Amino acid sequence: MTRWAVGVAGVVVVAGAVAGCDVPPAPAAAPGPSAPRPPAPTVTASPPTVTASPPTVTDSPPPAGASACPEGGVRLLEGAGDAAMGLRVADIQLVNCGTQPYVLEGYPEIRLLDRKRAPVEVTVVHGADGITGAPSGAEGAPQRIELRPGQTASLGMVWRNLVTDSAVPAAEGWVLDVTPRAGAPRVELELRHSVDLGNTGKLGISPWKATGR
Repeated sequence: MTRWAVGVAGVVVVAGAVAGCDVPPAPAAAPGPSAPRPPAPTVTASPPTVTASPPTVTDSPPPAGASACPEGGVRLLEGAGDAAMGLRVADIQLVNCGTQPYVLEGYPEIRLLDRKRAPVEVTVVHGADGITGAPSGAEGAPQRIELRPGQTASLGMVWRNLVTDSAVPAAEGWVLDVTPRAGAPRVELELRHSVDLGNTGKLGISPWKATGR
């Protein structure tokens, strides 16, 4: 046998011996990378659904400067005035702001109040006697007036701004407190222009007059 043959036989013997032994199984393949999981969905809380309520219908607000009708059903307004040479003349209007007719007859009862609503000492006279002999709007005979809702009557006032005694403080009224007719609730009016009596202490008024409105 040649050397090459012996070598081959040796290789065969070794291979058989190896084949006769227990060969451990090949290790399991390592798990490959798993597929990436899709990200979990983000849950966002939805805002609550708001259903608009129908608008509430209300009465329109009164115009600026307007006030509710007073208890007695009438309102006072400050009218025109004149202050020539110390003689003061003013016009006060009474409006029926209620829902029923309002009857006036004769003269109202008037008090003057100062800025702090303290009474001002004053003598109220019917007409202009002792104040002026010239026409002043305070003249006229009393008459019965029936005001329908929305209608107006007027009252004339006259006085002098005169200081005859420097030792006597000058009186000044800023609020009219008026009883339009006997037994009626009083109505107040804050004046833009004061009743500046000086120290004469006298105020003349007219009876109520119809204005045609």
